[in-house]
Amino acid sequence: MRRTCRGIGSVVAVIALWAGPAAGQDRRPMSFVDSLTLPVIQDPQLSPDGQQVLFVMDGPDWKANRRIGHIHRINVDGTGQVQLTFGERGESSPRWSPDGTRVAFLARREADEHNQIYLLQSAGGEARRLTRHPAAPGNLAWAPDGTRLYFTASDEKTPEERERDRLQDDVYRFEETNFKHRHLWAVDLEGTTTKLTAGDFSVEQYTLSPDGSRIALTRAPSPLLEFSHLADVWVMDASGANARQLTSGNRIAERGLAISPDNTRLLFTAGANEAMEGYHNGKVFVLPLAGGRPRQVTPASAAYDVSSADWSRDGSRIYFVANLGVHDEIFVLDPESRAATNLTSGQHSLGGWRYVETADRFVFTRNTPEHPAEVHVAGSTGGSMSRVTTVFRDLSARFLLARQERFTWKGQDGQMIEGLLFYPVGYREGERYPLIVATHGGPASSDKFGFSHDAQVYAGKGYAVLKPNYRGSTGYGDAFLREMSKGYFKQSHLDVMTGTDAVIAKGLADPEKLVKMGWSAGGHMTNKVITFTDRFKAASSGAGAANWISMYAQSDNREFRTPWFGGTPWQADAPIDLYWEHSPLKDVAKVKTPTIFLVGEEDPRVPLPQSVEMYRALRSNGVPTHLYVAPREGHGWTELRHRLFKLQVEMEWFERWVHGRSYEWEPIPEVAGRDEKPRSSSSGINR
Repeated sequence: MRRTCRGIGSVVAVIALWAGPAAGQDRRPMSFVDSLTLPVIQDPQLSPDGQQVLFVMDGPDWKANRRIGHIHRINVDGTGQVQLTFGERGESSPRWSPDGTRVAFLARREADEHNQIYLLQSAGGEARRLTRHPAAPGNLAWAPDGTRLYFTASDEKTPEERERDRLQDDVYRFEETNFKHRHLWAVDLEGTTTKLTAGDFSVEQYTLSPDGSRIALTRAPSPLLEFSHLADVWVMDASGANARQLTSGNRIAERGLAISPDNTRLLFTAGANEAMEGYHNGKVFVLPLAGGRPRQVTPASAAYDVSSADWSRDGSRIYFVANLGVHDEIFVLDPESRAATNLTSGQHSLGGWRYVETADRFVFTRNTPEHPAEVHVAGSTGGSMSRVTTVFRDLSARFLLARQERFTWKGQDGQMIEGLLFYPVGYREGERYPLIVATHGGPASSDKFGFSHDAQVYAGKGYAVLKPNYRGSTGYGDAFLREMSKGYFKQSHLDVMTGTDAVIAKGLADPEKLVKMGWSAGGHMTNKVITFTDRFKAASSGAGAANWISMYAQSDNREFRTPWFGGTPWQADAPIDLYWEHSPLKDVAKVKTPTIFLVGEEDPRVPLPQSVEMYRALRSNGVPTHLYVAPREGHGWTELRHRLFKLQVEMEWFERWVHGRSYEWEPIPEVAGRDEKPRSSSSGINR
């Protein structure tokens, strides 16, 4: 495999960072640069014999201004870890062949215009490019017999379209012609590709039957997020022939398709109830491949939110992972009796979970308060989880880490609410500390146990941190999730405020030193809270909504927002009053909290104008404020310099308004033989 200086350098840097502290080295709090330098482990893949694991580990490349991942292999007993790929642009999506002798992955090498599929012997060596596809392949899967791979890719532009692009004769019909459909392809081991689907639809996901004879897939009228809920489930032969539609018109996004071992049933997960109505916690459904109505098989009384599921080896049981508020667990389910039992229990969140039928084992990453995500394996009958990787074994020896605990309180209406509470590094009982209240996005998600990079840095700087799972969060039952129906800010913001008061009552938080922050739905919440109270001394709102009426039209996803207000703002007898009543902009004249706003210039989810409305309102009313706009960024900021800027401009703002002191910016790590100079927000964008 071609090895470049940058690829090797980034790997060496990560290894050197985690080689452990020098003898006698004092531990210290974590910095923002430290938090961004931590490697990330993801996409674990257990070999068919259950003896080895592939995973992607990425680290920062400050010269490239992004994170770059490479594929590693390790034995399940934790020995023999080796890096398999070294490409300059990184690699992703490693997939074992059914016999375990080869690995397929995605990479962009040499003259590639975009990612292609590469093949590598699992023992290592040089990889060979398998495809030269005109569009980037994705969603790789081996055929069970190992003779070919399946993938999805966008349709290629026609010669006429390319000529119009060249001439800049490129006016398009918005959300009608400004995309290319994604279809399903197969490629044999000689590189010959065959298109399996065609038509005016996009393949969102697919799954192969265990014998390789059939494919189940979802087909949507557009690849744009706005239309994902209109996708329907289809089944066809592996050749693409004999396609039949299995669901129609339910306005539910079916996810995680899996065909039963006997080829008769299909399971999927969906945020729906038994009547297949949307806006609920995730549940498992089973559908006959011969046709019929989907049947919910998870318990009717279950409060958890299912994220992924798969059949057992013999098809008599279903395994799934569910969010239970502040933690995830693996369950086993009898689909006939609908009885479910948890196989794991702990203060953790789980990621990248897979059941490998040939090994009868699970593989996943496990993230705990003291330990960032590491690869683990577990047997299908439950019992202990075995840690495979030990990348972060020296973390606590290098850094002073914050204590994290589950924290509960009563909402204003008596409902029990929970969240996560982080104590300041060096906490002394009886002392009061500034408190950062950070609300999660979604809002249909939750903050769960795990190593929180940002919170660790805040705690190292003397702040306590509360992450409340307010009304509208997942993992607490459908009533809790759907409390936002017919009014977004009914109890959700009150949950945040009662949680803040509970930390104060505990004696931990200083009521005169409160900070509010959040991104996406967490930004919506921040915008609401600063219009509701002036108790917070500083705030940061990332990609937050100001005006639900304009937001509805501007965003690329509206379907799940409609229940919040009981209809669209465009229909006859539209609930406009409700939209406006719950818009932070309605009460923006009440804001006294110094607040900064941050947003990606190309954010499709909560577009720039929402932050502009809040910023201009505060500035007009004389409230200290700035708006920071990151070029090239969408809903989440990914460029390393942008991410570091966000973290530091927020801390500078908090330090100024909470403590009345300056903040010393951390320099960007060494690039091209020199340290880049730190900057303050006075040199920031859009100041």
